[in-house]
Amino acid sequence: MPSPRPSEPLLGRARRWRRPLLWAALVGLLLIAQSLLVALTLSYEATRSQEQVEQVAGEVAGRVKQSASRYLQGLQALMWLREPGPVLWRSHAAELLREHRPLLRIEQRNLNLGVDEAVDSPFAQPLFTLLPREAIGLEPELACVAARRQGTQLYSRSYFVPMAGGEGLEVVDLCLPQMRAGQIAGYLVATISLRMLLEESVATDHARGHEFSFVEGDGTRLARAGLTRGAGVYLMERLVDLPGLTLQLRVDSGAGAPRLIPNLATALVMGLSLALFAVVLLLARDVRRRAQVEAALAEALAFRKAMEDSLITGLRARDLDGNITYVNPAFCTMVGFSAEEMLGSTVPPYWPPEFRESYQERYKSLARRLEAQQDPRAGFETVFMRKNQERFPVLLFEAPLLDPQGRHRGWMSAVLDVSAQRRVEEISRQQQERLQATARLATMGEMASLLSHELNQPLAAIASYATGSLNLIEREAHDAQTPQMLHQALGRIAEQAERAGRIIKSVHDFVRRREQAREPVGADQLVEAVMPLVRLQARKSGARVELDLPTPVPRMRCDRTMLEQVLLNLTRNGIQAMDGEATPLAERVLTLRVRQQGRWVSFFVTDRGPGIAPDVAKRLFTPFFTTRSEGMGLGLSLCRTVVEQHGGALDFESRTVATEHRPTGTEFHFTLPADMPTDAPTVAAETETMRSEA
Repeated sequence: MPSPRPSEPLLGRARRWRRPLLWAALVGLLLIAQSLLVALTLSYEATRSQEQVEQVAGEVAGRVKQSASRYLQGLQALMWLREPGPVLWRSHAAELLREHRPLLRIEQRNLNLGVDEAVDSPFAQPLFTLLPREAIGLEPELACVAARRQGTQLYSRSYFVPMAGGEGLEVVDLCLPQMRAGQIAGYLVATISLRMLLEESVATDHARGHEFSFVEGDGTRLARAGLTRGAGVYLMERLVDLPGLTLQLRVDSGAGAPRLIPNLATALVMGLSLALFAVVLLLARDVRRRAQVEAALAEALAFRKAMEDSLITGLRARDLDGNITYVNPAFCTMVGFSAEEMLGSTVPPYWPPEFRESYQERYKSLARRLEAQQDPRAGFETVFMRKNQERFPVLLFEAPLLDPQGRHRGWMSAVLDVSAQRRVEEISRQQQERLQATARLATMGEMASLLSHELNQPLAAIASYATGSLNLIEREAHDAQTPQMLHQALGRIAEQAERAGRIIKSVHDFVRRREQAREPVGADQLVEAVMPLVRLQARKSGARVELDLPTPVPRMRCDRTMLEQVLLNLTRNGIQAMDGEATPLAERVLTLRVRQQGRWVSFFVTDRGPGIAPDVAKRLFTPFFTTRSEGMGLGLSLCRTVVEQHGGALDFESRTVATEHRPTGTEFHFTLPADMPTDAPTVAAETETMRSEA
């Protein structure tokens, strides 16, 4: 009999449930896989967090032991300082307390455990202010007794010390027996704060995410450190063994249990894809900007290098130690050394050996001026040496070299070769001397006629007296008075010869060319030196010369020959100005006056001539300008140059009658610094003021 077939409704119902079951199984498997992945991730994170806590606990425990070892070494070194005296011992103890903050107190005790010396830490209030040391001194005494019995240093049990304000500290004592000749002579007791010891041993990055504690066996917390509270999830306890004391270190991580982040795999993949695309865009943008910046930087560097290479000014950079870090081609060409020969050298090869010490001292003075907040930028002239040992003058400008953050990194120098300028100045000086010599020769040409006239008189007198002397010799036998008359005649001959010699010597001294040398000279000496020549000119024109010198006579430090020429030129010009029909013979008076006003000596040369016309006054000091056909136009120009080289000023003014407003002469006046101790800046300021007024 055949078995019955399942009915069609049952088959249809089974097929309808098959697909949902498969999808359910697939979804279940995915959920199980995702759950396992999340669980494994959470377990991994928990394991990693626990391992981090264990690692931190090990590091902190090691640091605690290291700190205890450092304290022990410092205290052992202190034990042997008792012999020199308590003052030295207290000084070293205070220094040890400043070096180690967890050390709150150091005591020197005798064999009876009495405190002989004690020093408290300067970083905390004294420990035993509320309760005396004797009231809570049992623990250190027990530690010292045990240390004496065992012959080594030991820590005491921790105990609580009350402080002001209701606070307190948990501390331990370290007792070190002090040996002398194999016998215990006393004890050194150091009180250590457990909280400070723990804080010193905890790194800053660990303190941000963990809580550290010293606890007892029953869980009582003795000291705590850390910037956060522990979550109680990841804990690690580690024993810290010290001589005579075992501390239990507990590390509690501030991180709690890992949280389930509700991110699906698709969202993670899409998020990562979008993040990657955004990163690629940002990188492309950054690369494009970087390329633009690099191109601009390369262009700026090329422009700067081209500009520095085209400069004729030498550039040099040195660091704070004086080492040369940069030189441009112009500087290399100037000194003749290559950049490789100069870079990195502290003593540059272009420094002359005889000036090296002074140059190094000058470089140090720049740093001192900058530290004193003085502007070190200054230009000064110095001497460099080329590669062929040739010395040449340079003008050097120093300025601080700052980095982009404004920090001082060295010095930048600009160097100018002024050897060509100095050669031009030397040529100009030589030309000036030639012009002065020409002016003297021109002056002597004008005075040649005067000399011939004046010398004729003494020479004629000499000839007459000589003829008379011959006649007297012939009459000697017939006249008894002849010897006396002959003696008088010969004396007259000697006087006239001496007079002629003085005239020739004054002309010789004036014309003679010599090196310019400044010396102290009195105003009367200058006047007396030129008066013979002035009187020659005055007698020719029928003028009188009046002198007005003060008492005492002022003195100056000057070039005597040049100032004699100035006085002679001014007096001759004044006499020549009165040599005409405009000035009657009776009014031809030349006045030479000298006055001293503080630091300055003034000379006044006043004539009574017709004065100076306005159009002539504008060009009076112009070289080669003259109103006389026989003149060269160099006298007044050279006079002003000489006076200004001495630091003075030369000017003139026309004198007029107040009622008739007509000219009655001209007064030239110039000033010279007096020969007296003066302050250089003050003299320079007064000189500039007088020049501006002139």
